[in-house]
Amino acid sequence: PSAGDDMAVVDSESRAREVTEFRQRQIRDKRAAASARGTIEQMFERIGQGETSTMPLVVKADAHGSVEAISVALEKMSTDEVAAKILHAGVGAINESDITLANASGGFIVGFNVRANPQARALAKRDGVDIRYYSIIYDVIDDARKVLSGMLAPTVREQLLGYAEIKEVFAVSKVGKVAGCFVSEGQVRRGAKVRLLRDDVVIHEGELSQLKRFKDDVNEVKEGIECGMAFAKYEDIKVGDRIECFDIEEVARELE
Repeated sequence: PSAGDDMAVVDSESRAREVTEFRQRQIRDKRAAASARGTIEQMFERIGQGETSTMPLVVKADAHGSVEAISVALEKMSTDEVAAKILHAGVGAINESDITLANASGGFIVGFNVRANPQARALAKRDGVDIRYYSIIYDVIDDARKVLSGMLAPTVREQLLGYAEIKEVFAVSKVGKVAGCFVSEGQVRRGAKVRLLRDDVVIHEGELSQLKRFKDDVNEVKEGIECGMAFAKYEDIKVGDRIECFDIEEVARELE
């Protein structure tokens, strides 16, 4: 202790130990949270730079043959986007060192026909380290594939909803320019993306701020029906312009 430090007085030695352990846990939790934030930020930075995202794990098994088979299978699943990063692979029970290693890297532990010793279980529970037990190698590979698939960036698909033609343009107070439209194909939907086409050239892409039938707000307008539209933060609209309405769909990918 240093001069000026606060001191707490307790009734017994056991109570003093409880207070000390509690404060130590607080310090560990703060450090873990800071480490986790750094790890997440680094992950998104790597994704932005087109680098590989990794799945860190520790492999412990009952025999060298099992360790090798699991390690080889995990390495074969790696791609340019995602990869299994084996921090340590060995034979024998899961111990405290395995927990510490997995915790430091934000990974999990694979136990194939082995278990964690009592001290390791307690440490894993305290630090929130995931231990997964297996007796079939296929189950190890299947779980790892699911984790890696979840790390893949989704495929982005565009779904065309419909077209509308601008028949009139009105100036409305507090709103700005509003397009009186006729839905010529498909449907126009509130919340969807839109493109403004002039002479079949895209001049704007954005969102609708309003979609109305007469004075009523509506969620969608189908083919053959008139409606009013206003664009979010955009007013360069003219009679004869066409509006292309579409949705963006993200489709989860899976490792092959």
